[in-house]
Amino acid sequence: MLSVLIETRNDEEGLARTLASLIGGAVEGVVRDVIVCDAGSTDQTHRVAEHAGCHYVSGGIAAGIGQAKGDWLLLLEPGARLAEGWIEEVAAHTARQTMPARFSRARGHRAPFLARVFSGNRALAEGLVISKRQAAALAKSARSAEALARGLATRRLNAEIWVAPPK
Repeated sequence: MLSVLIETRNDEEGLARTLASLIGGAVEGVVRDVIVCDAGSTDQTHRVAEHAGCHYVSGGIAAGIGQAKGDWLLLLEPGARLAEGWIEEVAAHTARQTMPARFSRARGHRAPFLARVFSGNRALAEGLVISKRQAAALAKSARSAEALARGLATRRLNAEIWVAPPK
């Protein structure tokens, strides 16, 4: 079972798009819980989370990891959308692997090569599937989900993600 963590700040529209792409995983029983980790939102982010049935915590990613019920975590940026086929791929990965993994960018959403090379990379742009044990250890020194995901050796999943637009 998988716990989804979304760290957000003033992005209610992006949060709604991301939550909509997780419905299939909840129906299939892969997603156990969704935790919205708030970093000081002043908009209606908390209402979006509550209406969707998510747990809403303030205090950052470490608080969310502590509340997660699943043995594996899926960290996403608000606005990111998972494409069809992600459920089977994540379930297979968590059953056989111990290392973290990231999604592949959707084919229609890939920037040209040089734009990718020279742009600032966001560590969570492609999501992150990581064991709760490893995430908890990394969260002790990381102040955000972005910092937790940066620099990790990961496997590439054969499932696509529509990356959230840059802020």
